[in-house]
Amino acid sequence: MELVNLTRRTEIGSNSYWLKIGGKNVILDAGLHPKLEGLAAAPHFSLVPEGKVDAILITHAHQDHVGALPLLTRREPQARVFMTEPTARISDVMLHNAVNVMTRQREDDGISEYPLFTHRGVEFCSKAWHPRPLRKRFNLMGDPSDSDREVTFEFFDAGHILGSAGVLIRYDGKTVFYTGDVNFENQSLMRGASFPEEGVDVLIMETTRGDSPVPTGFSRANEEERLARGIQRAFERGGSVTIPVFALGKTQELLAILWNMRLRGQLAHVPIYIGGLSTKITGVYDALAETSVRSHPELQLLQEMAPYVLSGNEVQTISPRKKCIFALSSGMMTEHTLSNIFCRRIIGDANQSLFFVGYSDPNSPAGKIRRAAAGEDIHLEEGSPSIPLRCSVEEFQFSAHASRDTLRNYALLLKPSKVVLVHGDKPAIDWFQLSLFKELPETGVIIPEPGRSVAL
Repeated sequence: MELVNLTRRTEIGSNSYWLKIGGKNVILDAGLHPKLEGLAAAPHFSLVPEGKVDAILITHAHQDHVGALPLLTRREPQARVFMTEPTARISDVMLHNAVNVMTRQREDDGISEYPLFTHRGVEFCSKAWHPRPLRKRFNLMGDPSDSDREVTFEFFDAGHILGSAGVLIRYDGKTVFYTGDVNFENQSLMRGASFPEEGVDVLIMETTRGDSPVPTGFSRANEEERLARGIQRAFERGGSVTIPVFALGKTQELLAILWNMRLRGQLAHVPIYIGGLSTKITGVYDALAETSVRSHPELQLLQEMAPYVLSGNEVQTISPRKKCIFALSSGMMTEHTLSNIFCRRIIGDANQSLFFVGYSDPNSPAGKIRRAAAGEDIHLEEGSPSIPLRCSVEEFQFSAHASRDTLRNYALLLKPSKVVLVHGDKPAIDWFQLSLFKELPETGVIIPEPGRSVAL
């Protein structure tokens, strides 16, 4: 068994890994880097011999795991693509939206390589998709199998977003488990991961939160209470609350949190605004509520919360009303997104509140605001006028990624012969490397250098 890291550097980026096992070539995920542009955002697919990929396994529908899939299937049309049914439904929405975004970036920013693929390319790609259920073992043709003479895979619920899965790959009595993005603890909608607890020889593990210790006494329930109090204070000041969120995963979790607040009498029926992409994805969450692994299968978010859909044109002119919640993407307030455009109206207003509920890249507009002092000038878009930061800024922790302690404990439970550390910035990976060296002295800890083959 060998693994080649197809990402371009050791960080959270365009996740993709080439696993050579049992004479077969399997690609794990095919993402686009969220901070790079053009073909530089895609993995190094050219490292894989063209036309030789047997199967592609997609763990979930976030762009950094699925965004380059049309590029890969165009290069490898013979390869079958396996994912869960919810991931297939959401990937279709996300990839068509990516075409629209890239087309706009070509026009606005002059990126000549865009779009990297077209709507027709997404449709061609989707013909290779073969959705498979959790907890059932299949060979690389997609047929049920429990033979050790075949390379087989089995999906396990990862608890990260709707449809997310870790994947167990078996061959000749050996096993490789790739976590993808995982959360072991219950969220408001998604239940915690249900992963194998024994019999894993090689663990390929995400490390996103390795440099983020959990504060003493932290609990999700307490964080929800703190958010409810923050919203109440904001409304008492006569302003609204703006929350930058990712359209996939964070929007739906936030709507569920607000629904719980209503049930507890902590939130009145105030207007809630979300974007068009968030609405489409929430519709998938609602459609699959009773057939997917989640809490409150009876909850239909769009029906219960009745959010207003804010279009790209409307966000240019709408003014923040009193006692409203604007849950707008993107979570990092990337240029040209709804949250970036809308926040130009609120960050200079002392009556307004800006809440962050998840991760922000330090160099993103959201990251810059989180580091800024009150009154400091903020540039939300290159070339735009600066705006003094006067609104109230608060931070809350509702991460969809496992804490570093729960991930470490999972590795300690399995005691695999090798652990491969991926999907993390260097400080995060360093923490896991040191911790596992100390606590699993018999386990080989591997940090796969991009482009280099490592023996498993």
